[in-house]
Amino acid sequence: MSLATRTQSRHFLFFIIGVAFIGFLIFSSASLGLLGGDGANYNKIVWNQLLTFFLGLIALLVFGRFPYRYWRKIALWLFILSLLLTLLVFVPSLGFSFGGASRWLSLGSRTFQPSELLKFGFVIYLAAWLANIRERVTTWKSGFLPFLIFVGMTGIILIAQPDLGTFLTLFSAAVAMFFVAGASWRQIGALILIATISFSIIIWIKPYARERVFTFFYPDKKTDSSSWQIRQSMIAIGSGGLTGRGFGQSLQKFNYLPQPIGDSIFAVAAEEFGFLGSTTLILAFTLFVVWGLRIAGRAPDCFGRLLVVGLTILMTTGAFINIGSMLGLFPLTGIPLLFVSHGGSALLFSMCGCGIILNVARSL
Repeated sequence: MSLATRTQSRHFLFFIIGVAFIGFLIFSSASLGLLGGDGANYNKIVWNQLLTFFLGLIALLVFGRFPYRYWRKIALWLFILSLLLTLLVFVPSLGFSFGGASRWLSLGSRTFQPSELLKFGFVIYLAAWLANIRERVTTWKSGFLPFLIFVGMTGIILIAQPDLGTFLTLFSAAVAMFFVAGASWRQIGALILIATISFSIIIWIKPYARERVFTFFYPDKKTDSSSWQIRQSMIAIGSGGLTGRGFGQSLQKFNYLPQPIGDSIFAVAAEEFGFLGSTTLILAFTLFVVWGLRIAGRAPDCFGRLLVVGLTILMTTGAFINIGSMLGLFPLTGIPLLFVSHGGSALLFSMCGCGIILNVARSL
């Protein structure tokens, strides 16, 4: 490893640790909203998130040293395992439901969201598969059709939970990887057309999705709970002004914002840190994209390049969709904010993904 490579990888490591630590601070402040109910619940949630943060740091360091090429050897088995675990959420005695969605496995007093592992396994296997067929990617029979079946099969499982937001991030990563692997513009256009038709059908037949899209286009015509979150989010963001109310001083997190430690957490951060603070957070995610794609462009092999592209787009797409939905730019999806929102599974696997990117960076 050259001195320049060592320096770059060290900077990337410190950057991830720094963003994740800031994310925990934002989370700990947003969690104060729980004190309006059960204070013991606040302590439990914060300590669990802190524990996950430290486990994530360990995973980041371990995966950063683990040779990324080994993932290619176990890619298929990892994907099959993640697929089977995700299917277990539909088993009544194992699955845990919340808010009308069955996305978790019950593990005693804790829960695990297997779709986070599925995203991880999906990207690794897709990178391995595309690297194996790179000479045939542009063919419709050997490239486009198997890709479409693979993505569609995974999408059916996620949509059945339902978890349309997770599938949207996974689809974005898949298309980016397919393009980098050498897919033609006609193939990309066909994918976008199929996706548009498919999402339109889903929105039409799924009442919850149709309700969110209607609220997005006509927020002033909805006065019930379906528009409450976006209204309170805009109030919180607007109340932050230029520099914010100050750390811990958000008012909207107290019985106004639904899920202030979940998908509404960006609104809490904007209220407390203002335009300058929230813009800095957005720039941090933008830097993550640029840094990740730069590492991908210099990766030693096709598999490493596709792996980094997939992981980078997967994580940051979710972050930007979350922020966009809080700003009223996208319909609400329930996607957590990268490194910030409550959710041990999401944080842990995000740190694992960053560790893999770090290992590719060390291999330059």
